Amino acid sequence: MPVLIALLCGIALCAALPDLPDPAGCVGLAVGAAALATCLPRRLRPWAALVPALLLGLAYAAWRAELRLVQQLPEAWQQRPVVFIGAVRGLPYAGEYGTRLQMEVERTLTDGVNLPQTVQLTDYRQRTWPSGSRWRVEARFKRSRGTVNAFGFDVEQWQWSEGVQANGVLGQGELRLDDSVAALAWVDRARAALVARIERVLGDSREAALIAALTVGAQQRVAREDWQLFSATGLTHLISISGLHITMLAGLSAAALSWLLRRWPPRRLPPRLAVAGGAFMAAAAYALLAGFSVPTQRTLFMLGVGLGALCLRRGLSPFRIWWLALAVVLVMDPFCVLAPGLWLSFGLVAALMASAIARRRAPGKWRAALAGQWAAGVCTLAPLVWWFGGVPLVSPLANALGIPYVSLLLTPLALGAVLLPLEWPLHLAAWLVRGFYLGVEWLAQAPGLAVAGSPLPVFLLALWGSLWLIAPRGVPGRGLAALMLLPMLVYQPPPPVAGAFRATMLDVGQGLAVLVQTRSRTLLFDTGWGGVDRVLLPQLRGLGVRRLDLLMLSHRHSDHDGAAAELAAALPPGRVLAGQPESLPELGLSGEGCRPGQSWVWDGVRFDVLGPPDTAPANDENARSCILRVAGPRHALLLSGDAPETVERALAAQPGLRLRSTVLAAGHHGSRTATGVAWLAAAQPEVVLISAGYLNRYRHPHPSVLNRLREAGIAALRTDQDGALTLEFGDGVEWSCLRDSQRRYWRARGACGEPP
Repeated sequence: MPVLIALLCGIALCAALPDLPDPAGCVGLAVGAAALATCLPRRLRPWAALVPALLLGLAYAAWRAELRLVQQLPEAWQQRPVVFIGAVRGLPYAGEYGTRLQMEVERTLTDGVNLPQTVQLTDYRQRTWPSGSRWRVEARFKRSRGTVNAFGFDVEQWQWSEGVQANGVLGQGELRLDDSVAALAWVDRARAALVARIERVLGDSREAALIAALTVGAQQRVAREDWQLFSATGLTHLISISGLHITMLAGLSAAALSWLLRRWPPRRLPPRLAVAGGAFMAAAAYALLAGFSVPTQRTLFMLGVGLGALCLRRGLSPFRIWWLALAVVLVMDPFCVLAPGLWLSFGLVAALMASAIARRRAPGKWRAALAGQWAAGVCTLAPLVWWFGGVPLVSPLANALGIPYVSLLLTPLALGAVLLPLEWPLHLAAWLVRGFYLGVEWLAQAPGLAVAGSPLPVFLLALWGSLWLIAPRGVPGRGLAALMLLPMLVYQPPPPVAGAFRATMLDVGQGLAVLVQTRSRTLLFDTGWGGVDRVLLPQLRGLGVRRLDLLMLSHRHSDHDGAAAELAAALPPGRVLAGQPESLPELGLSGEGCRPGQSWVWDGVRFDVLGPPDTAPANDENARSCILRVAGPRHALLLSGDAPETVERALAAQPGLRLRSTVLAAGHHGSRTATGVAWLAAAQPEVVLISAGYLNRYRHPHPSVLNRLREAGIAALRTDQDGALTLEFGDGVEWSCLRDSQRRYWRARGACGEPP
């Protein structure tokens, strides 16, 4: 078993490496280590065997990664039309801005390019794409790329773990071919038919969406507001068809089969094998119905290992079954180590098993349930804080009530309702869903525990403390284990010293959001677009921001203030300044306008509002952008929103106006209408920051701006290529780019300051 554990550690290690090792080299090192182990004393050989096993696991994961990297879309074919034949996989979803779907590529018809096996597509015309249908289509692709920030959901990591290596936009001229006859295509069509039936009976309602999510895995139909409720109560895992649902269904099936076999025992097959086999078949059917997602695969494999041990009459301990199931999952899909769900689900099972070991007698049912709830809550605390920046304080109560309600009552009833040709079971399931939502909405009013992102040693200390805390009673010092959790819960990143400041340009895609922190104060310049829980709030909480002293909204464009209303509800700012204060009531905010001459000092750092100038046209929203200069004793930062070149020239021409700044944020995301010659000459920056989306449709930053910077010898940092940017302003200016500081072999990286 130690050798197997070392092999799995090698597979998991590969995902965290900055560069991919050579598989052949790893195998050679493993052979050499194995040969060296034979020369050691006999008592040391079992330990020496761990090194070759680790290297073989690393070699296997690297080999699988190389096979996937070969399928990447060639750089030269990005945003060029590609014609291909593909089959629709899963359940397409028609959202507000377009239909999102996945296709399995069968053949690329355009010469000179081969598409990855799985691509994700968006149809802005919202045509109909039936599950399992085959098409000849044309699309323009980009490599899978997402915003990269220090905290929150990492789209790029998730897409790599799911095997999605290209995103495209569908064009015109589609041609439908004969439907796919693959087994999974039949399953997808059956799932789509069940979703259509649910919506036909219950309408386009939140009840129908939740029933579809619980039965066939159509989670995209659940509204974002409802996902926020589940997140606020710690119940998100219940809505995804996870190992818990599969296990519960297998348990119910086993109980039903046991009852039947006690009355009609089989003649040739041992009853325990019949019960185990029937439970496994029920779990497999549910996993297929749910789309055979990675969490369902994990549980199915674990059940399969247990069934195999039973068939072979091998007395395997629960932890041996656990390790074997993990080995099957990682060997089949070594990339799933990047999914937090893998570690949460397997870790939860391990915690439940650990809480029951070394007991002289089995506890009562209620005591066992409470002990399991305690172990699960303690062991998931550190991972949830590490991955998601906090935990809802009401989560233990919500899970104690929600797990039996959803897993033992709602999900089995919903499954029966969608499979039976009757309507009243669906209405009954909808009634239970309404009761569930009432409870969730009431529990969501409780406060949550937001925790700043902590360093890896602090997380490992908290994880070890969690394991120690649930150890059996005989283990000494369990009461002290709780102290090991405190550093993670109270950790705060060190603030800048007095007179210095820190600026973080968040990667919000095609938008702008810059956080400025002094020793005790915080200012946010713009919020970017979209929901606040998508990027902004996880970053603020992860950086330890407990309050916003000032929110400055440069002007009324959704890519600059689109998340302002939700941010103010979650983290009310002490003061609001806006380029167009008349638009603040639309966002549910109150504040004042940016006016030249406004100035204040925080912790030895001076803030000066330089614009919009009084001459800015009232009908030009970009021209009315707030312009802010943040200056320490030695260096300054200049932010200008979307202010055009006409405003830049007007300010540059004002005598006595201090514009010189070491760092300049390019106006209008690097558009050719801003960051002009006069502005660069007045500011004299050494570094220019550009916030833009990857290969965005506006073609920002414009080549003329990049040429201007190159000719002036000015370094450029770009969120589309470098991810989130952090700059420390003190005696000098030091910067770091997230794609460079957190390198991974599967993540693209930029130049991080090289001249454009």
